[in-house]
Parts: sequence; structure tokens; C-alpha cells
Amino acid sequence: MKKAFRLLPFLMTFLIGFTAFAQEIKWDKKGDTYYSVVKNEIFRHSLPNTVGEKLISTAQLSPKGQAPLSITDFAFSADGQKVLVYTNTKAVWRLQTQGDYWVYELTTGKLTQVGETLPESSLRFAKFAPDASKVAFVSEFNLYVQDLTSGQVTPLTTDGTRKLINGTFDWAYEEEFGCRDGFQWSPDGKRISFWQIDANKIRDYYMINTTDSIYSQIIPVEYPKVGESPSPAKIGVIELSTKQTTWLNIPGDPQQHYLPRMEWNSPELLLVQQLNRKQNHSKILGVNVTTNVANLIFEEQDETWIDVLSSWENTYGLTYRHEFKWINAGKEFLWFSEKDGWRHLYRIGLNGKVTPVTSGAYDVINLLQVDEKANRIYFHASPENATQKYLYTISLDGKGKPKRVSPMELEGTHSYVVSPSGGYAMHQFSNSYTRPASEWISLPNHQALDASQSIASKLPTNQGAKTVEFFKINTADGTEMDGWMVKPKNFDPNKKYPVLFFVYTEPWGANVKDNYGVGRNRNYLGDMSEDGYIYISIDNRGTPAPKGRAWRKSIYRKIGRLNISDQAEAAKQISNWPFVDPTRMAVWGHSGGGSATLNLLFQYPDLFQTGISMAAVANQLTYDNIYQERYMGLPQENLEDFVAGSPITHAKNLKGNLLYIHGTGDDNVHYANAEMLINELIKQGKQFTFMPYPNRSHGINEGEGTSQHLRTLFTEFLKTHCPPGGR
Repeated sequence: MKKAFRLLPFLMTFLIGFTAFAQEIKWDKKGDTYYSVVKNEIFRHSLPNTVGEKLISTAQLSPKGQAPLSITDFAFSADGQKVLVYTNTKAVWRLQTQGDYWVYELTTGKLTQVGETLPESSLRFAKFAPDASKVAFVSEFNLYVQDLTSGQVTPLTTDGTRKLINGTFDWAYEEEFGCRDGFQWSPDGKRISFWQIDANKIRDYYMINTTDSIYSQIIPVEYPKVGESPSPAKIGVIELSTKQTTWLNIPGDPQQHYLPRMEWNSPELLLVQQLNRKQNHSKILGVNVTTNVANLIFEEQDETWIDVLSSWENTYGLTYRHEFKWINAGKEFLWFSEKDGWRHLYRIGLNGKVTPVTSGAYDVINLLQVDEKANRIYFHASPENATQKYLYTISLDGKGKPKRVSPMELEGTHSYVVSPSGGYAMHQFSNSYTRPASEWISLPNHQALDASQSIASKLPTNQGAKTVEFFKINTADGTEMDGWMVKPKNFDPNKKYPVLFFVYTEPWGANVKDNYGVGRNRNYLGDMSEDGYIYISIDNRGTPAPKGRAWRKSIYRKIGRLNISDQAEAAKQISNWPFVDPTRMAVWGHSGGGSATLNLLFQYPDLFQTGISMAAVANQLTYDNIYQERYMGLPQENLEDFVAGSPITHAKNLKGNLLYIHGTGDDNVHYANAEMLINELIKQGKQFTFMPYPNRSHGINEGEGTSQHLRTLFTEFLKTHCPPGGR
């Protein structure tokens, strides 16, 4: 039930632009040269000079008799002489991870399609062999390799189906672990390791498409519901010389554990992360692929769960992949752990030795780059303010204290893409009243490469009025929660105004962040502050703010209870503010926020009069096993927690005005939630408003006119049942 964001157009354009640029930066492994796509041509940039030179033109990427290739992504071979171009893409669930690939040879100008005889737009995750003589890829659940000299395509697996998946993943692994690319070349190019997911034992959820034909169409999705055993996963290693596959000897029951990470350390050693079903016991195994013997390198356990990834990472990036960050010539890797109460980095040796790199009462949000020559790492953190983000550095050997690199005068949210050498970075900055801007800088001195294009030079035109107020709420037990508020324009403290709360509340998202666009309602048609609403959001315990392990893990087995009671206590305090009208209190949210909206309306019917819930999990037993069991445990052991946290349990308490919205084609939070909830509300004699959007997915944004229709519906319902303006 992750968030499905739809931002304001001007903000979305910039953020997507910066994110796409950050993702598309292809660094030369030597360190300070990068490649980018400009108007469908590939340019090379050598820092500190950011002006690029054209490397590959549209003419060179034009197959004979065809239009130029439209570049979605590209990758260079290790020797830099060949480029693999990804094009003609189509979506697999959230992302465009299926398409066509072409190889362009810089020395000869030759352009060759990969897997030309296979179905159009069916290839996934193609990549060069280390010596660039071959390309391996997945098509229709099987692995292939193509010799680039002869053009011969050889299948490496032949048993793949929708239910037996080679080299990629099923819905749950992709959605919850960010696992999509499911195979890797060995460093010497003699072997390929790959995942095989057996979804034959996973029941299908049937979505029904009733809009594209006069007869309904059934769309099956292999979807393991909470309480169902995981899809068994195993890892195979293919010897390319013989085409023989060896299945790694990983101990344990495949239906009771997950294998979310795999990476080669050497031609003989493959590292695998094994996570138990409850996701609170992680093991790093080193498997000798010749002897097929697995040895334990590192393990940790937690009373709640262990994060394989965090919501701070761009897990929905096209090329996102879990990676072991190798240091010390491959003898150690960097690893995150919360074992001391905070998210910190550790050096893990292949011999099992553990050395802390960071420590103290702060969270490392994410690792950006390692500069071994300078004995330095760069990372994001914000020790003083959990709503912000800054660049920090510390010695790789763990000695010394972290040092903030981001300018002290720029308070807000900073993001960086650091070059492999650690000498340069693309820097972006914004806060609640400063439009996003970016610049190239040198490190560690944080100097703009071009002063005329620096963030500092853009501040006078980028900064606007401070309309967002940040505040804190203290609960009865001493918990401090961050919040933001946007008051009406021409605010009169002697009047009372209606309040709309924006909620998410679950472990996969935080709302209270000091960046541009915060405080804006993407679903409101018009200007809420102009119309006379107070708009508020608060992050409760359990949200993934950089406030330490105890803050984040306190919600274990309490989703639908702790997050809801925190939000309700904050709302009760706010209802007593002198300028708040307690008879006009409304709440809205999407996905996990939709669930929270329902729970707040049902569990605290005298506090909120109006709620707008979108794509909500009404019954926690309908969601997937990886997400729900991670945060709630197993329903076979603590069913009462799932029941107590589900909105459907409390639907009988509805008093106020409910607008419930769901897409019938939602593969994430299934439409069955809507009909289960509707059934219960009807049973209890409750009146409400319901809007199904035919064949729309979790984001409810496909189809002509959908977004405008949704915004109009949202706005009219809010104005009708929670009238705007001071009184």
C-alpha cells in the first residue's frame, strides 16, 4: 500500500526532470566523465567542464529505413567501445521494464538489434558480458545470450512461464523488495547467475477488465496474500561453456525465506542475502560456486523487522538494483544496520569482521559515494531536523566525527549525485518556500563549477512567501511529532476555520518534509488557502523519518492502531486551537493514507465529520505477504492484530460523510477491498458515497479526463460537507 504520488504539474515537471537526470547520469568508471541524453542524442561531459560534446547522433542511432531510436536508457560496455540502447518500451506493473535493445559500436558505426527474432518489446535487463563479446537478456521469462560477432541467440533456460520465472521476479518481489533485474554476469564472463521464482504454488488474483471489450477480460496476477507462503526462490549458476545450470545449495525451506540480494565477489564467490519469512533474521552467505558450499559471513536479528531497502531509496528507478558496496579490493563491503538503535554503516569483511563506519544519535539516510583514496564517504543525513536532508562526510575507517558539507545558510532538503571519484556532484536544493534548483559542484569544498548557474545565484528569483508553517505536537506519553500547516490567505485569528488533514501514517512514507511542494493538495481543484481552509499533515510514530529505530519500529504489529491513535491525539489538540472550527474537521489520504482515513473516520467518529479515502486497504488480510507480514507478523500467530487494525472492523461506527474511491484495475490494493467495505457498510445501514474508476490502477490516473474528474469530485465533496471559510 505504498504511496501513489500525483504532484502539481510545475513541481512534477522539475522533480521528474531532476530524478530522471540523476538516474540517466552514466559515469565513466574512471571517475569524472559522465554521459547524458540530450534530444535523443548521447553526449559526453568531462568535469569540471559541464558543456558536453556529442558522442552519438540520431543519425547513428537510425536503423536502415527506420526512424531514429528513442532512447529510454543506455549503457556502455566495460571497454567503452559499445553502447547498449534501450528503446520501444512498455510497462510491467509500475515501470517500463520491457522493450527492445540495440548495440551501437563506436569504432565501426554498426547498429545491431539484440534478439531480433523474439517478440517485439519483449526483452528485459539486457547487459554486456565483461568482455563485450555477448549480451544476455530475459524474454518471456527465459534467459538468453547473444554472440555479437555471429549474431547467434542461445536460450539458457527453456522452462520459463508466467508461473516459473527465470531472470526476473513475480509481483510481490518486485513491489516489496524492488527486485526486477534477476541475473548477473560473473566477473570473468564465464557464468551467469540468476533467480528462479516458482509462483506455481501462489494463487492468482483475478482482475477484471470490463471496459475494453463487450465481454469481460480476466487478468490474472500471481499475488501471495498475507498468511500465504512466499513464492519459492532459488538461484542458479549457468556455465556458458556447457549451458549446464547448478542450483546453489542454500540451506532452509524456500517457502519460508526470501533471497532479495545476490552479487558476485569473484569468479568463484557469490554473495546471497537470505531473509526469513518474518523478515527479522538476515543472513549474508558466501557461496563457492565450484564446490557449491555456502558459508555464513554475517547475520543479524531484530524483534521487529530488518529493512532490506528503505523508502529513502529510489526503489522505483528504472535501473535500481540492490548492490553490495565493495571496498578494500573486494575483501569488505558496506552494510546498513539499526542494531545500535540508529541506521548506520558498517564494514563487513568476508571473514565476518564487523567495523562501524558511522555512529551516534542520528540516521544515515543513504550512502552516496565512497572515496577510498581520500578515506572518505559521502552520505545524506539530518541529525538536527528530521524534515530536512543534508550532505555529510566521514572517514571510511570510522574515525572522527561526521561533517556537514551542505552550506549552513541553505536550510531545507539537499540531494546529491556524487561522481565515482568523489570530486564532483550534481546538487539539488529546495525548501518549502524555495523552488528547486540544481548546480554542479566540486567536493569536498562544495563550490559551484559555474557561479553564474549556481543555486546561490538563483535564490532571489526562486524564493517565495513562507506559506507553510512547521510545528510540533507532543502526545500525552511525551512523543514529539512533526507537522506542517498552511493557513488561509487573509487569515483572521479571531475566526474559526475548517481543517483538512492529509495522512499516510504507515512505514512506507512520511509527509512532513521541508521541500518545495509540501502543503499543496494535488487533488483539490483551486487554491485551498484562497478558499479558506487550514491544511495540515502530521507524521506519527512508525513513519520512516530519520528519528531512529525506536521511532520507526514502534508500529510493529500496530498498523491501524498506533498510527491512528497518534493522529487522533494530534487532531484533538488541534481542534482546541482558538482558530480551528471543531465542527468542520476533515481527513483524506491515498493507499495507506486511504486506510488511515477510514480508520480515523470509523474509530474516532466524533472527531472527524468528513473523510475522502482513495485506494485503501479496508481489510489487512487482502494485502501481499511481504509488506504485511514485515510490519504485522503472521496472521496465523496474531490474527487479532490484523483484525483490530483493519478499517472494515470498525465500519459500524461511521457517523460522518465518507467518499470512498477505488480503481477497479488496481493490481496493488485490490478492488476487492472496496466491495468488502461496501458490503459491511450496507450491512450496518451506513450511508456513504462511492466512486469506482473503471480499469484504473492504484494511482487512478489513466484514461482521458480521469485526473480532472477526480479533482472535481474531491473538491465538490469537501466543499459540500466541510464548507470553507472563517466564521
